[in-house]
Amino acid sequence: MENSQLRDKVAYITGGTKGIGFGIAQALLAQGIKVAISSRSPEAALQAAQALSSDPSRVLGIGSQVGSAAAELKAVEAVVEHFGSLDVLIANAGVGHFAPIDELSYEQWRETIDTNLTGVFNSVKASLDALKQSKGYVITIASLAGANFFENGSAYNASKFGLVGFTQSIMLDLRKHGIKVTTIMPGSVATYFNNHTPNAEDAWKIQPEDLGQMVVDLLKMNPRTLPSKIEVRPAQTK
Repeated sequence: MENSQLRDKVAYITGGTKGIGFGIAQALLAQGIKVAISSRSPEAALQAAQALSSDPSRVLGIGSQVGSAAAELKAVEAVVEHFGSLDVLIANAGVGHFAPIDELSYEQWRETIDTNLTGVFNSVKASLDALKQSKGYVITIASLAGANFFENGSAYNASKFGLVGFTQSIMLDLRKHGIKVTTIMPGSVATYFNNHTPNAEDAWKIQPEDLGQMVVDLLKMNPRTLPSKIEVRPAQTK
């Protein structure tokens, strides 16, 4: 059901074509929020946008590589040109390479850091002027891997530990501009991450729509209140 408080706000979701990003897009659209989603593949972004809604005045698909500052500037420009403003940035795009350090390649390290950490920096920097005007909201999708290290996780742990620290720091920087900042740190999620295809055995995991509802709840929260970091786990184990 649409919410009058959120109706016609504009959100930009990186990595929004499937999994967590797509689930958040569905939840925001249901509240009357206009949504732009991005993907490295322009074709995937367009297809996902059409799957979300046949109304181009409500949904926009954009091809962008978050690891490129120039690409993210163009993506945000496209969002503002299409919808007229930007109220919410959901920095969700992410990759994972898992291997012991003696097997992890330089390329895998760079892609993980460039996407999961530098990519968020690029998205935030590109969005700041618009978010200052709207006194908007930045939500980063981190991971419990940003607080708990594990074997074979050096690149992923580094990117997510860094992302949590980055988000908490900019939260302090940006609240003086009226911009809220929150990082969400999910545990096991039923998504396509790391070449996994969601299936019936994932029923115990957090579902993308659960995180979509969490984002909606954050956006509805009283302006004076800011949950700056949220850890979320499945209620039960497998």
